[in-house]
Amino acid sequence: MHLLDRQLLFVTGKGGVGKTSVAAALAHLAARSGKRTLVCEMDAKGALAATLDAGELQFEPRRLDDDLYGMAMNTEDALREYLKLFVRLPLVGRIGPLAHTFDFVADAAPGVKEILGVGKLAYEVRERHYDLVVVDAEASGHIVAQVAAPRVISELVQVGMVRDQTRWMLDILEDPARTGVVVVTTPEEMPVTETIDLLGRLGAESDVAPAAIVANRVLPALFDRRESAVVDRLGEVESQLAAAAGAAVHEVVVAAQLNEARRQVGNRHLETLRAALPEGLPVLYVPELFTRATGRRVVALVAEALSEELDVE
Repeated sequence: MHLLDRQLLFVTGKGGVGKTSVAAALAHLAARSGKRTLVCEMDAKGALAATLDAGELQFEPRRLDDDLYGMAMNTEDALREYLKLFVRLPLVGRIGPLAHTFDFVADAAPGVKEILGVGKLAYEVRERHYDLVVVDAEASGHIVAQVAAPRVISELVQVGMVRDQTRWMLDILEDPARTGVVVVTTPEEMPVTETIDLLGRLGAESDVAPAAIVANRVLPALFDRRESAVVDRLGEVESQLAAAAGAAVHEVVVAAQLNEARRQVGNRHLETLRAALPEGLPVLYVPELFTRATGRRVVALVAEALSEELDVE
């Protein structure tokens, strides 16, 4: 199925690979195609707001553009909303002592804090407030605990209201037609290794399915195979070329050789990645942008690359 036909997408990846830009770009692309879209930052560090050139995001979703809304997760606000919606407990202002008690319990019981954030997002899906919810999720080292939280709580609590709440969350999270994890990587050894490890953990520790891999910052091929062979041999005649055409030739030759070497190394890492992927899991390629632009300009460029990969108008 098409990636953007799902209702809930968690975007994750090793720190520094561009997951926030990819999450923002997917949300931008979905909104541009007419889907009412919510993009949510889970760690509330402000990176998503900066990427979208928006002011500070709050728990209450705010309209950022046509069909695009943004929010930042906040545990206290999520707890307040949960108590209001499901426990029917009216709360005014800060929940104070209750929040401190909750923190104490959450530190002792695995998955309690995570389930509030995931539950809020699943609730938005269940109530159909948006066509698509895109999550700028925790980095790859923490995403499994996040998406597996309802399953963990469901296994710990066998009866009662909490069990009932996790049931409908699991119905959403574990349906690959509704929910998926998008893993962002770059053509480098550590990000690729961490991506492969994450896919294994998702399969072993949760029933939330990967939906796509995004290979970000892929160097474009400047030369075809025959030309690449010539570039490899340029060093042999570089001194003659420099003598004939000037010292600037040295810089051009070095730049061409460096680019080609980096591209070839990156391709080998991507080959390793592709060989380890489950059958049918798509890989979407976003090229190195070679730009100093920031914010929405970068988001638009990444979205354009993804639109070509996804064949979105």
